[in-house]
Amino acid sequence: MPKANNADFIARLREFLRASPTPWHATQNMAERLGGAGFQRLSETDRWTLTPGERYYVTRNDSSIIAFQLPTSPLASLRMIGAHTDSPGLRLKPNATQHAAGWLQLGVEVYGGALLAPWFDRDLGIAGRVHVRHGDGRLEGVLLNVEQPVATVPSLAIHLDREANSGRAINPQTQMAPVLMQSDSATLTPLLHTWLGQQHGLEDVEVVDFELAFYDMQPPALVGVEQELIASARLDNLLSCFMGVEALLESDGEQGALLVANDHEEVGSASACGAQGPFLGDVLKRLNAQVGGGSEESLIQLIQSSCMISCDNAHALHPNFRDRHDEHHGPAINQGPVIKVNANQCYATNSATGALFRDICREVEVPVQAFVTRADMGCGSTIGPITATEIGVPTLDVGVPQWAMHSIRETAGTRDVGYLTKALTAFLNRPALN
Repeated sequence: MPKANNADFIARLREFLRASPTPWHATQNMAERLGGAGFQRLSETDRWTLTPGERYYVTRNDSSIIAFQLPTSPLASLRMIGAHTDSPGLRLKPNATQHAAGWLQLGVEVYGGALLAPWFDRDLGIAGRVHVRHGDGRLEGVLLNVEQPVATVPSLAIHLDREANSGRAINPQTQMAPVLMQSDSATLTPLLHTWLGQQHGLEDVEVVDFELAFYDMQPPALVGVEQELIASARLDNLLSCFMGVEALLESDGEQGALLVANDHEEVGSASACGAQGPFLGDVLKRLNAQVGGGSEESLIQLIQSSCMISCDNAHALHPNFRDRHDEHHGPAINQGPVIKVNANQCYATNSATGALFRDICREVEVPVQAFVTRADMGCGSTIGPITATEIGVPTLDVGVPQWAMHSIRETAGTRDVGYLTKALTAFLNRPALN
């Protein structure tokens, strides 16, 4: 049976989704899980001393993470899994405090390609990273998660907008500011001090800067008469982060394996910790120097002997909008992972990497599907082609099919999570990558 039928597996998934409202929280939760399983934490500012057969992880910006296990023999190839920690949503502006009609509101900026309509009338919490200055002048970054409904974006009644159901456009500047408190003088800073005191015991500190976002308070849930669906915020792409960690922890440890989860995929990946940045390349260079051949030539050999599976969710066939799919490429929920293909290189899959994944799925009896967008529609992208371009590693794009991508609440199949985890584990255990 697929692993997703295991109650502990699903419970871990739901807790990870609930406890990861931002990329910083997702990275922290992944690091804690890896650390609890024996992975040793590294710092990029330290000199590394790596031991064959050991397992390590390193973070950058507290929002991206790379974990890897080394074989006992010299490192000749790596089985890589890629994912991303960020999701579209509403981020607070630096000077967020604003007032209107006697209410404290917070100005927001839309992060990524968010589907805005589902954000109305939700119970919203606030989470992210806050940097504070202590009395001695020391700066410290701490995570904040106000896990209670402190805000909402109320809809305008249909009596005041009779065209609301006729495709009215949403203005994110003027119509998306959440309301927090009935006051025409309150500001955000005292609230932050209160929450920092409650969560971290920080009293005499100055709030210097922050990166905060609103998020839906509704917890993940199993949906459907037979609970064949999981509904949650941030399935894109925390599902892949979760499956990557699960596969890495379940693998036999005999092969060189690496998991990278980058931030900023939803806004183009162009950052120091994004897939277009040097994070993965830096780690690969240090691995080659420590446990590989040590030369520039051996680094190229290592990369070309390796393979990456870029995991990011795919568009499932929607029963109410079947015409939005190519009739021969409509992935069904709970029918297995999806190989994503695009002739214009929006996905990195080619026939060689696709054949490898199909062979792995065949070996472990996991069904597999394919997605190609309609020829008359645009196509999204992933960290796959970016990583392949920046690093040069053979790559393919796969993912579990889901509905409502980039909504505040997305839906996927419980069995698919188990299917893809099983395939990823087999990939990490595979003795040869050909």
